[in-house]
Amino acid sequence: MSYTPDIPSEPHAVCYHAAGKPSEVLRYEPLPAADPQAGEVTVLLEMAVVHPSDLGMIAGTYGRLRPLPAVAGREGVGRVVRVAPDVSHLQIGDRVRMPEDAGVWREVVTTDAATLHPVPNDIPADQACMAFINPPTALLLLNEFAKLNPGDWVIQNAANSAVGESVIQLAHFAGLRTANLVRSPQKTAARLKELGADLVVADDKDALGALNAALSGKKPLLALNSIGGPSAITLIRSLADNGVLVTFGGMTADPIRFPTREFIFKNITCRGFWMDRWARTSAKSSVSEVFGKIYEHIRNATLRLAVDSIWPIADYASALERAAAYGRDGKVLIKGPAAAAS
Repeated sequence: MSYTPDIPSEPHAVCYHAAGKPSEVLRYEPLPAADPQAGEVTVLLEMAVVHPSDLGMIAGTYGRLRPLPAVAGREGVGRVVRVAPDVSHLQIGDRVRMPEDAGVWREVVTTDAATLHPVPNDIPADQACMAFINPPTALLLLNEFAKLNPGDWVIQNAANSAVGESVIQLAHFAGLRTANLVRSPQKTAARLKELGADLVVADDKDALGALNAALSGKKPLLALNSIGGPSAITLIRSLADNGVLVTFGGMTADPIRFPTREFIFKNITCRGFWMDRWARTSAKSSVSEVFGKIYEHIRNATLRLAVDSIWPIADYASALERAAAYGRDGKVLIKGPAAAAS
């Protein structure tokens, strides 16, 4: 491919030297990248994502923290712009996942070429940059915890989240049916049904009754919880005998009251899932296989990841402000210097 990168003469990154409120501790400061040595390549940022977990990592509350000082950001893609002579599997212009541990909100990084995941050039950058956390989480949630067949029901809360929308689309493709709990169905039901949702219900005190009436005796085999508290209890009580509840988030931080009756009489199983742990403990070939499935879904338009807005990395503060705003329609992205050249 023809690729002419404009490598900044003084590369910058969004850094923090202490944990705290992002608006107070983040700084856009110079951070040069060395020329690649043996086994290394230099990568120029194309597009990155703003996640709640990014903010938790900056604040010092996430499950895994970086040594300080650190560069912010966990997910994004870039283009290879320099290659050491002994590296043959990557070429200038190739797209790769930005190395997560180094921090992603940076214009340039030099890193070990063997650790990088290649990313197809033929899918849009705004979709490629979001392919590594939320969509794989959705795919693994649907495939790793319960034996599901076409026509089976899956129920989830926070269904209009990035993971929730991915679950809807991937389940629809697989012939599964989804019951989706959301805070404001009047605002989100139409979009979710366009994505393939079968049922959208308000996540309130009447949710279980509404689910039972709508499902007419059908019971989900799998429930996906990213909220906690009373919402998780609704999921558990909706499950079929031998059903599985998987918790992968806790948006409200409310504890889940142990529903004794459901556990005893319905033999419900509760599991937990953390994408970060799965990615770090799985073989690179397994991780690449899951990523490959997501790329294929994006390529075939069976998965579309919503984008709210895109901001230059130098305007990261506006990106974070938008990411925190109520009523966003998708993820907030940050673009780097490679976006202009691709």
